[in-house]
Amino acid sequence: MKKIFLVLAVFALVFATAVTTSPVKAVAYGTQFVTSITYQNVGTAAANITIQFYPKANGTPIPVTPAPLAKGAGTSLYVGSVSGLSSGFLGSAVLSSDQPVVATLVQIGSGTVKNRPLSGAFSAGSNYVLVPTVLKNYFGSNSVFSVQNVGSAATDVTLKFVPTSGATVTHTVSALPAGSAEYIDMGTFPGITAPTFNGSVQINTTGSVVASSMELGTTSDKAYAFEGATDFASTIFMPSALCSYNGQTSWYAVQNTAAGNVGVTVKYSNGKNDGPYTLAPGAKKSFGGCAAGNPAGFIGSAQIVSTGGDIVAMGKIDGGGLTTAFLGFTDGAQTVALPYVRWTQTRWLDGTRQRAYIAIQNVGTAPLAAGAAKVEYYDKAGTLVGTHPLAAMAVGGKANSNPSTIGAAGAEFGAYPDGSFGGAAVVKGPVGSKLAVVVRIVTYVGGPMVGEDYQGIPLLTP
Repeated sequence: MKKIFLVLAVFALVFATAVTTSPVKAVAYGTQFVTSITYQNVGTAAANITIQFYPKANGTPIPVTPAPLAKGAGTSLYVGSVSGLSSGFLGSAVLSSDQPVVATLVQIGSGTVKNRPLSGAFSAGSNYVLVPTVLKNYFGSNSVFSVQNVGSAATDVTLKFVPTSGATVTHTVSALPAGSAEYIDMGTFPGITAPTFNGSVQINTTGSVVASSMELGTTSDKAYAFEGATDFASTIFMPSALCSYNGQTSWYAVQNTAAGNVGVTVKYSNGKNDGPYTLAPGAKKSFGGCAAGNPAGFIGSAQIVSTGGDIVAMGKIDGGGLTTAFLGFTDGAQTVALPYVRWTQTRWLDGTRQRAYIAIQNVGTAPLAAGAAKVEYYDKAGTLVGTHPLAAMAVGGKANSNPSTIGAAGAEFGAYPDGSFGGAAVVKGPVGSKLAVVVRIVTYVGGPMVGEDYQGIPLLTP
C-alpha cells in the first residue's frame, strides 16, 4: 500500500488567543477552520483508499474508508462531515491507497476569513525539516505549525527556533507517537517568552517527520499555509516575482540549511539582483520584490542563488486582496499533478465557488515550442474533459492556463448539480522537460478577490 501524510487536518479548531476580536471585523488568528482533503488518483486503475485520522499527539487512529476513486479522478473529503471526529478535532491523518494518490489540504475558515489556506501532503518524511518563516506577533501575524511523525515508532523531536537576531531557543517534543502530530501555536507557546518573534525553525529527529505551517492575521483576516521543506539546493526557482503589480508585491523568506555561513542573492528575470547577503547557520532573511531597483508594475520570475551551502525559500504574494504562500522549487518535473482545480462562471460573483489559475514555468535547459506542453483537465469521475496546449516557453519563461481554456466543459469545473465537488488536472511536458507549477485558488469577495497558492506535485512517470 502507498501512503501519503496529512498535517493540519483540523475540524472546527479554535486557536487560543489573547486578541480581542471586533464584532465588525474578524481576525484570522482565533477563527475556526475546517479542512477539506482534496486528492487525485494518478495511478493506472481505480484506487481503494483508507484514511486514518490521529488526534493531536495520540497514536490511536480513527479509520475512514471513502469510496474507490477512478483513475485520473479528483475528489474531496470534508473533514467536518466525518463521523467519529468531534467538533474541535485537532490532528493529522495518513492516507493509504493501492494506487498512487496525491493530495492538497484546503483550510476553510468562517466569518470574514474568506481566503483558503492551502498546503500539500507528503509521500515521505525526513529526519531534518525546515520551516523557513515562523512569527509571533510579528508582521501582524502568528504562526501555528505542526510536526507529524511519519515513521513506524514513537520518536523524540527537537525544535530549534532561530530568530533573525538573538539567541536560538530549543524545545523538545518527547515520544511523539507514529502517525500523530504536535502543534505549536506561537501565540501561546511557552517556549518563546519574548513578546515577538521573527525567525525560522529547524526540526531534527532520529525518526522521520513532516511539517506544515499556517500564518494567521492577529489584526486582519489574512490566512495562508505552506509546507516544511525537506529538499534543499543552491538554486531555488520562484515562478512569481512582483513589485506593486496591481497592488501585489512578492516576498521571499530564505533560510540557510548549512552548518556554516552562506551568501544569498536574488536574481530577477529583468536582470536586476538583490544581494549578496550573508546568512548564519539556520538563519533567514526576507527579500521584497521592490528591492534591487525593481520598478512599480514589475512582473516576472526569480532565481535565488546561494554560495557556500544550500538554502530553502518560501514565496509570499501580498496586496490587492491576495495573501498567498508557497515553497520555492529546487527542481522541476516533466509531469505535474494538480489535485484541486475549480472554475465557475455562474457562481463567481456570489463568492460561493472558486477559480483556479495555473502558472507553469519552464525551469529546464531548453525552450519549449507552442503546444509542446499541455494541461489535461479531469472531472470527478476521472474523465478527461479537455486539453489546453500551452504557449511557447523560453528557458525560465512561463505559460498560464485555467479550465475556461477548454471551452464549455470548463465553464463550471469541479462542482456538480448534486452538490458534490471534484476536479483535477495534470500538466505534461515533452520528454526531458522540467516544469514548475503553482496553482492560485481565488474567491471573489465583493470587489477585491482573495487567493492562496499551492505547489503542483511532481510525478515520476509521464
